[in-house]
Formats: sequence, structure tokens, C-alpha cells
Amino acid sequence: MFGWYAFVQDAAQHGQQPVFSEFAVELGRDTFENWQSEFLQLLWQVVGLAYFLYVGSPASKENDDRLEAKIDELLKMAGGARADALIEEIDERYLRTRGHAQPHAHPGLKV
Repeated sequence: MFGWYAFVQDAAQHGQQPVFSEFAVELGRDTFENWQSEFLQLLWQVVGLAYFLYVGSPASKENDDRLEAKIDELLKMAGGARADALIEEIDERYLRTRGHAQPHAHPGLKV
């Protein structure tokens, strides 16, 4: 409604009669540009979030490493003599290639 009033004012300033079909085309163009902008912004946010979740942030990696270190210790406690073999089997099955997890926050701590 306000767009129509602005269109009528613009037409009057140029000494023309407002034509609804021209207004409809202008309204459609403006709406499409707005939706396109919003869609691209949303797409950028989704792709960016997916990328950062795939790469992982240092904080999330620290929590993963800490969890893995705790589980390794629990396996050592419960697994007895077979604990190292269990850990190696799980590491191989899930392709953990960087060795056993070490907490990032405590570099001097041995796990």
C-alpha cells in the first residue's frame, strides 16, 4: 500500500499518470531482489556453518580430544591386559591417525 503511494508521488513529480501494471512490474522486481538477497545471505550462513562444523573449531576439538583421552583411560582401567589392543582396534576402525588424544589445555599433562 505504501509502495503504491510512493509510486503515485513519483509519477506525479514526473508529470505522468500512475499505471498499475508498471507498479506491479516494479513491485515484483523489488520483491525478487529482496528475496534474492535474503536467500543468498541464508545460503552463505548455511554453507559457512557447515564448513566450520566440518573443519571444527579449536574449542570443539579440545572437547573431543578430552573425551577421547577419558575414554582411553577408562578402557585401560576396565580392559586390563587387553586395553592397549582394544584402543588400537578402535583407533583403526575409526581411523584416528594422530595417536592418542592429549588435552590441548594442559600440554604438560601425560595421558
